[in-house]
Order: sequence, then structure tokens, then C-alpha cells
Amino acid sequence: MNATLLKKEIKSNWILLVIFLGVLSMYSVMITMMFDPKLGDSLKMMADSMPQMFAAFGMADVGTSLLEFVTGYLYGILLVAFPGVYIIILANRLVAKYVDNGSMAYLLAVPEKRRKIVLTQGIFMLLTLLVMVVYCTVLILTVGELLFPGEMDIKGFLRVNVGLMGLLVFFGGACFCASCFCNESKNSSAISTGVVVYSVLVQMISQVGEKFENVKYATPLTLFNVDGLSAGDAEAWATCAVLYVGGLVLMGIGIIRFSKKDLPL
Repeated sequence: MNATLLKKEIKSNWILLVIFLGVLSMYSVMITMMFDPKLGDSLKMMADSMPQMFAAFGMADVGTSLLEFVTGYLYGILLVAFPGVYIIILANRLVAKYVDNGSMAYLLAVPEKRRKIVLTQGIFMLLTLLVMVVYCTVLILTVGELLFPGEMDIKGFLRVNVGLMGLLVFFGGACFCASCFCNESKNSSAISTGVVVYSVLVQMISQVGEKFENVKYATPLTLFNVDGLSAGDAEAWATCAVLYVGGLVLMGIGIIRFSKKDLPL
């Protein structure tokens, strides 16, 4: 890595990370605090009155335990969509935006190989995603333990978050790859947005009824098996590994492409 560039990216993007951590904090604390058998009955009545809407957001059956409740309401959409938006913005900032506004010429003027420069950008993205997942994990566990001591299945919850990190690595790799391929910021953003929005929408459609159930195989979100991970199923671990490998491969393809392509500098 290029340590100077890494420090520069931290200074340039820490506010963006803090904003998204703030949004995730609000939802994480709010949902965790809502774990209450009486409130759960009210939510179940709402789900019965609007089954398709709740099913689309993965909230049709959130179970009775704290782990099931939190993962049902947070890990279906909220902790996927908001980090997805963060990834879209950050991936575009790290490569394509520099090329588009001409700043990449200054980065490449240093006595470092082009591959090392873009690899540093990719590592920075992965580190911020790790910070985001670890932060949300610790926050939810802390709030859950303070309000409902002993209710959380900690091992199961940690497994779910390992899976969440895998999904974000996949999205990060795909969006970073697009940023490396594109010379214009608008094209990079469009492709990245398409990847994330398409994945989330297809997942939502696949959950509204048996008619669309097979559509789930057309989105990488299917590989993030929350129930399987919380139970420690081997198949869920295997699909989780596919997300990690797929994301890193996509990021590697982007790095190789950027290292060899002609830049309009």
C-alpha cells in the first residue's frame, strides 16, 4: 500500500463514513429497542394486514428471539441498502472521479506503480466496510445486552455479520471494478447503482410470493443466507465464501484493468 495515499483518503472520506454510521446507528438502536413481545404482536398484526409489503422487505416472519427479531428487521434490507449506497459513492470517488476530473495525473506522478496506487484504494474501501460492519455488530450487541441481558445468541449474531461483510465485499468489488473500468464518473456511478439497486429489487420481488420465488437465483443477495448463518449451516458458509471470493476477484479484475488501460490524462 501507499501509506500517504491511504491517509489522504481517510481525511477525504471520513465524514462520508460518519454520516452513514450515524444513519445505521439510528436504525440499529431503534430496531433493537423495539424487541418486545407485546410490540411484536402488534407488528405481526401489521404484517398480516400487509403481507406482501412486509415480505418484500424480509419482515414477514421475524421470529420470537432477539437474534431473529434483529436480523429480520435489519439484515433483510436496511443493513444492505444503506451500506450499498455508501459503496456506490465511495467506489466512484476512489478511482473514476480522479480520472474524470484529471486528479489521477497527480496520483500517478509519484514514483509508485499504477497497480500499487489503485490497490491502496481498494484496500481502503475494504477497511471502511470492515469498520462499518464491526461498528454495527458491537452497537447492536451492546444495546441488546443493556436492554435484554442474555437474550442475544452472540455466536449466531457474529456469524450473520461475517456473512454481511461478505455481501458488502461483493458489492464493493463489483462497484470498484466498474470505477476502474470507467473514465467518466457518471458511467461509474450508473453501473454501480444498477448493480446494487437491481440486486435489492430482485430480492424484494422474489419474496412477495411463490410466483416469483425462483427470481431469487438472479441476485447475489440469495448467497447471504441469514437464517443459515445464524444456525451455522455448512451450506450458508459455502455461499458466504462465494461472496468473499467473488468480490475480491472482481476487485482484482478492476485493478488489473486500470493498471493496463490508457487514461485520458
